[in-house]
Amino acid sequence: MTGYGKSDLVLSNTNFVIEIRSLNSKQADINIKMPPAFKEKEIVLRKLLLQKLIRGKIDISIRKEKSDFNTQYNLNKEVIKTYYLQLKEIKKELGLKNNTQTLFNNLFKTISSDDSSFLLSLPNVVQRDISNNDIDAWDEVEEAIYLAIKNLVKFRSDEGNKLEEDILLRINNITSLLSDLEPLAKKRIIKIRENLFEKLEELKINNIDQNRFEQELIYYLEKQDITEERVRLRSHLDYFVKTIKEEFPNGKKLTFVSQEIGREINTVGSKSSDAEMQKIVIQMKDELEKIKEQLLNIL
Repeated sequence: MTGYGKSDLVLSNTNFVIEIRSLNSKQADINIKMPPAFKEKEIVLRKLLLQKLIRGKIDISIRKEKSDFNTQYNLNKEVIKTYYLQLKEIKKELGLKNNTQTLFNNLFKTISSDDSSFLLSLPNVVQRDISNNDIDAWDEVEEAIYLAIKNLVKFRSDEGNKLEEDILLRINNITSLLSDLEPLAKKRIIKIRENLFEKLEELKINNIDQNRFEQELIYYLEKQDITEERVRLRSHLDYFVKTIKEEFPNGKKLTFVSQEIGREINTVGSKSSDAEMQKIVIQMKDELEKIKEQLLNIL
C-alpha cells in the first residue's frame, strides 16, 4: 500500500502541484489539503481516491506553486458611473451652479499625486479579472489528479512485484523445510515405537494383553504423528501461491491464509519432541513472520 505519486499542472496564470502519499492501513483513511476554491469538490475527490486506491492512509495535497502575477485589473466603469450619478444628484439637491462634470473633475483634482492610493481604495473602483479563477481550472486539475494517482499506482505495482518475489521465495523456503521434516518425522515414529518396547523390556512385565497394548500404542503414535498437519500445511502453501497470483486485491485473504499456515506450523512444533525437527520448525516460523510483515504492504 505504500506509494507516492506527483503531477504538475501549468496554466497561463497559475501552476498547481498535486502530490499523493499512501501508507499501510487496514481501512481507507483519506486526508485532503487543497485551495478553498476546490472545497466543493472534496466529496468527488474522496470517491475517486477510494475507487482507485481502495485502502491505506492516503494524503493528497493540491497546492498553488506560485501566485498569479499576470492577473489583470480593470476600472469598474459601472461603479464610476454610479459615483457620477450620485454627484449629479448631490449637485441638484444642493443647488450648485457649476455643472456636474466640473464638480466631478474638481473632486479628483483635489487628490494629489502622493495620495493616488486614495482613488484605488474607493470601494469597487478597481476590479480583478477573474476569468481564470481557480474553480474554473478544476477540469485541468482533475486530469492532473488522475495522473498523480496513476503514478502512485505504478509505484505500488513496482513495489508489489518486489514483495511478491520476496514472499514467494519465503513460501518456497517453508515448502523446502517441510520436505526436510518428512523423513525426520518417519524416523521419529519408529524411534518412539522402539523406545516403548525397550521400556517394557526393562520393566520385565509378563502377561501383557498384546491386543490392548497394540491399541494403546497405535493411539499414542497417532497423537505423535504429524502427517495430517503436513498435508494441511502443504495445501495452505499451495493455496497461498495461487492466491498471490490473483489480480484482484488480496492482501487480507493472504493474511488469513498465513494465519492458517501458522497454526499448522505451531501444531507440528508442539508434537515434535525431536531436536532436529524443532530446529526446522523454528526456521519455518521465522520465514512466516517475515511473510506477515510484508503482507502489511499488500492491498
